[in-house]
Amino acid sequence: MRLILIRHGESLWNWERRVQGCRSDTELSQRGKGQAERIAAAMKNQKVAAIYSSPLKRATDTAKTIAQACHLGIKVAPDLRELDCGELEGLSQEELGERYGIFWREWQKGSPSLHLPGGESLEELQRRAWGEIEHIVERHPDEAVAVISHLFANLTIICRALGINLGNMKYLRQDPTAISILEITEQGSSLLLFNDTCHLEAK
Repeated sequence: MRLILIRHGESLWNWERRVQGCRSDTELSQRGKGQAERIAAAMKNQKVAAIYSSPLKRATDTAKTIAQACHLGIKVAPDLRELDCGELEGLSQEELGERYGIFWREWQKGSPSLHLPGGESLEELQRRAWGEIEHIVERHPDEAVAVISHLFANLTIICRALGINLGNMKYLRQDPTAISILEITEQGSSLLLFNDTCHLEAK
């Protein structure tokens, strides 16, 4: 099957550069709404069998815009929600350094088993997100499916599919409404496209 992974459009907290996990249901910024419209136009002619979304508003609003262009509904999958950031939720970059400086330095080393204070580890996020992907593959083995989720959720899925150690995830990025495509077969997975944002440059 072909898995089209899409990050949601820019949210208000993305714009403010705040830690944004699954606890605060932030909305798309005006720029994010425009990004959602651009990616919907790009997805309109794709032969997508289904659209799955994280339950968080910034993802479902992006997914609904795409679904309308593709004449499909959306299926909400709770396990596609973003990393639980615990006590770090909503902190600015400056506040994060001031209050959790020691933790933040450890996190940046890329330890996948390190729990965010009061939240999840990347390993836990990967287990639940990949579990949902396995269910999607079972339902759509020979079809193309779009999944609208989040930065860390999407990257842990890509790492799991390709056998990349989560400790190396820090070298990967995914911009708002970026498209990454995985081809998943019984023989293994291939990355066909990564962090494509060409649709945002279209006029």
